[in-house]
Amino acid sequence: MEILNPRQYQEYEEFVSHHPRSEITQSTKWHKVKSNWDNAVVVSRDAQGKIIGGASVLIRKVSFPPTALLYCPRGPVCDPYDKEVLADLKKGFDLLAKKHRAYSFKMDPDILESDERFFSLVTGMGFTQFLGEGGFETIQARFNYRLYLDGRSEDEVFAALTQKTRYNIRVAMKHKVTAKPVGKEYLDDFVRLMQTTGERDGFTVRPRSYFEKMLDALGKNVRLYMAFYEGQPVSGAITSNYGGKTCYIYGASDNAHRNVMPNYLIQWEMIRWAIQTGCSVYDFQGVSGNLTEEDHLYGLYRFKKGFNGTLDALAGEFDYFYRPTMAKLVDKAIDLNETLRGLRRKLSK
Repeated sequence: MEILNPRQYQEYEEFVSHHPRSEITQSTKWHKVKSNWDNAVVVSRDAQGKIIGGASVLIRKVSFPPTALLYCPRGPVCDPYDKEVLADLKKGFDLLAKKHRAYSFKMDPDILESDERFFSLVTGMGFTQFLGEGGFETIQARFNYRLYLDGRSEDEVFAALTQKTRYNIRVAMKHKVTAKPVGKEYLDDFVRLMQTTGERDGFTVRPRSYFEKMLDALGKNVRLYMAFYEGQPVSGAITSNYGGKTCYIYGASDNAHRNVMPNYLIQWEMIRWAIQTGCSVYDFQGVSGNLTEEDHLYGLYRFKKGFNGTLDALAGEFDYFYRPTMAKLVDKAIDLNETLRGLRRKLSK
């Protein structure tokens, strides 16, 4: 086990960017997006000194009482059934916990809920699983809709879409909608569309500075896409491409011109990017775990389902509590803070 210094990060990047279980959130570039967190990289090496397992750990410090949360988003990156490597990495997490007086270490690996082998392994190491009911109680969505590309060509993937989705993509083309990657000069338009989408669907929108930071930090591994109708931006998306996986991170659309189906065309163009770069999967990311038509998020699932992919139910979060009592105190403080925020919003109306 070794905790790397920043001069060694390129070696880690070379490992994680080519590993079959890699994730953009396990790249050291992701820390630059989450710059309000500290960061550390833990690796496990074989007898020859080669990295065989790694984890990029975000560190959220709490000033009072002095403590911290360690979070390994969609990690660690290793053979998930190699007990020795996992135990070796755990030693590194323990050292970080001691250094930062952490109350908990959290990881949410890309592991299916049905994987009893992994569950047995990590719970045997002292980890506690948290699932949540609807799928959005965890830091990252637990139910992900994915299109596995399996080396297929664009024509083969397009032919496998549902008839309705193929029709909607052609509707966009017929109305001369265009969708393409663009530069940061379109960020104001994207944020405007995000605000419209947030008001329509009831979620809080991140500031422009966050999206700009994401584009700067991830560089060639991220794209801002925009769809245009009659020369005006009507839909946008931010998508990552890293380690053989393309992930749809943020999406936004105008209330006007939805009848020309720009959202379908922009998704197809991002899928094409995944195919052209040899990715194994295009990840539409989160949907609700409630798939009944009465659920308020059913429309999101129906849209993604039209691309004829697979719904993966992930195993959720695994926590190792170093200071259980402190963890409960911090959770109560967070709940109280959220309550106060809600009260302030009501009073400001």
